[in-house]
Amino acid sequence: MRRLWQLTSKNKWLSTPYVLWSVMFIIIPLCMIFYYGLTDKTGAFTLENITAIATAEHAKALWLSLLLSLISTLICFLLAYPLAMILSNMKVNQHSFIILIFILPMWMNFLLRTLAWQTLLEKSGVINSILNILHLPNINIINTPYAIILGMVYNFLPFMVLPLYNVLSKIDENVLDASRDLGAGSVHTFFRIILPLSIPGIISGITMVFVPALTTFVISTLLGGSKILLIGNVIEQEFTQASNWHLGSGLSIVLMIFIILNMIASAVFDKEGEGAML
Repeated sequence: MRRLWQLTSKNKWLSTPYVLWSVMFIIIPLCMIFYYGLTDKTGAFTLENITAIATAEHAKALWLSLLLSLISTLICFLLAYPLAMILSNMKVNQHSFIILIFILPMWMNFLLRTLAWQTLLEKSGVINSILNILHLPNINIINTPYAIILGMVYNFLPFMVLPLYNVLSKIDENVLDASRDLGAGSVHTFFRIILPLSIPGIISGITMVFVPALTTFVISTLLGGSKILLIGNVIEQEFTQASNWHLGSGLSIVLMIFIILNMIASAVFDKEGEGAML
């Protein structure tokens, strides 16, 4: 009993750095966001900072953010699911190498990865230079929603692939063999067994792509040329340019609602954490 108490006390001390980190970088910032978002410049309680999302400018930015995030998430899913199925059927050495290729870009700075696409897509960039050499028409998608979607898909695709791969690799081959032995075809097996069993990975992947896509402002700034304002850009400008922490915090609270709803959906459909990345 005494030994158990000593181990428990030791574990509590080991968790102290994490608790301190959480308080300093999660709880305190969140408290500040809620304080500024629910007060005006005089410190009086108000909901105007939150209801400001209904203004034409802010509503347009939110709607565009939701639209581009949903499109990017859908494209990531359509690309990631077949790839995850291929990886899950590969030999250990082969799929380990392929997964490493997907993880490698994540080790590079997010800003640098996005800047690379800016260099590739600009009017006098690498892609158009190659097209000019081949006497083909140029691609002018920089500073358009298409460039932002491309940047989102490139940056967030690994977050869709890894949860899907993780859940697909756990499907028992005996279950699939039993389905085939009972006369089920590949299509029937996929829709009746593989797809339902991969739902936790799908939900986890959607959450991990949709949330950062909805809140990003770096991708839209670099690839949209600051001409296309997403809700993340509006919030960033309120904090950095307008120095209006109250309005920026109020809009951030609105954005938190969408994030929380997404996380709740993930928790409901993935109760056992099967869709974890690895």
